[in-house]
Amino acid sequence: MTRVVVLLRGVNVSGHKRVPMALLRELAAEAGLSRIQTYINSGNVVATAPWKNARVAAAGALALEAQIAGLLDERLGFSVPVVVRTGDVWARYVAAPPFAEAIAERPALVMLGVSQRPLAAGALELLRSRAGPQERVEQHQGALVLDYAAGSARSKLTPTLLDRAAGSPVTTRNWRSVVKLHELLVAD
Repeated sequence: MTRVVVLLRGVNVSGHKRVPMALLRELAAEAGLSRIQTYINSGNVVATAPWKNARVAAAGALALEAQIAGLLDERLGFSVPVVVRTGDVWARYVAAPPFAEAIAERPALVMLGVSQRPLAAGALELLRSRAGPQERVEQHQGALVLDYAAGSARSKLTPTLLDRAAGSPVTTRNWRSVVKLHELLVAD
């Protein structure tokens, strides 16, 4: 069995793409997950998948993304990008991240950006070229870590740019959420 994090992108933001967490738990169960927990109302699921090894987990994560996205579209009538990571991958995100001082000082302004597929070549360079003077971007364990020191509201590092740079949909979580999801993964 493999612990997983399932992330929905852009749900329950300003009343758009409303996904009740009870429905999300139900769909996760339909997709074959067990020990399902949701965290806050923004499309975060921690669960157990029936995969026994890393090779099976990699293929299973791709299939699970498509399955949950399909169920959401079928039930709610809109598409939502879904990103799945195993607990082992999530633990690597939390271990020794860049910008540790910023995470300690302002964890709500440091974001982990995970893309559906491996980051495209040149993603980091493109994002750095667009970052504002108080923003920093690093690649960490196949994901992006973005330090929005002055906040993200006026940043040019928009979701559209993140997607274009990465080559596939990217969803972000602030570092408080990253740590909480890790805590839920390892709490047994």
